[in-house]
Amino acid sequence: MGLLNGKVALITGGSRGIGEAIVLKFAQEGADVAFTFLSSDEKAQAVASEASGYGARVIAYRSDASDYNQAEKLVTDVVDAFGKIDILINNAGITKDTLMLRMSEEQWDDVMNVNLKSVFNVTKHVLRQMMKNKSGSIINMGSVVGVFGNAGQANYAASKAGIIGFSKSIAKEVGSRNIRCNVIAPGFIETDMTHVLTEDQKKVYIDSIPLKRLGVGNDVANACVYLASDMSTYVSGQVLSVCGALNT
Repeated sequence: MGLLNGKVALITGGSRGIGEAIVLKFAQEGADVAFTFLSSDEKAQAVASEASGYGARVIAYRSDASDYNQAEKLVTDVVDAFGKIDILINNAGITKDTLMLRMSEEQWDDVMNVNLKSVFNVTKHVLRQMMKNKSGSIINMGSVVGVFGNAGQANYAASKAGIIGFSKSIAKEVGSRNIRCNVIAPGFIETDMTHVLTEDQKKVYIDSIPLKRLGVGNDVANACVYLASDMSTYVSGQVLSVCGALNT
């Protein structure tokens, strides 16, 4: 406990699933947390309240990271409220799965905007503040699908592969300013998206995973703690798979 004491984290998409797990874990480890949401204000405030129970200062912001101007305002508001941003986790993401021959331009654009353009938007504005402080850790949420692809997910896989290339480039650009940038690539994690699967469908996924289970949000959150903390000060430009050896 206390691995993130004194640090301020900004987490996009923090009101549910993996994002919620990260918010709660970071608060437990001593960080003050700002996180974004788009859908339910009630759910976001419940997460903020639970995280605050660990003694952290936590604020939920309704903000669309895929909108450049909203991302700029978000970063300004967070710095005004917390004084700095030490850690950025670009976690906001969606899926709109279908085979390429059936995929509409809208389905492609929506996924690329939410998953990839949002990473550009928020990172660009946070970097200015981190460069002034000559310190920072940026963690971008990729996917094993961005590494090895998946039928029916060309848009999602492309967005996550783009995040990997983006992150490696940023790591090289700002490393001299003591700013690190890494990717976490989750495998099959239990979230709202997996809850709609049948037991037979889950079994197919589990059978393909060497550890023979789906991951949980805390599996990813714990990896985020490592990359956000001073335990990883010489780790940058890397892709850390959290997938039960699926990507092996």
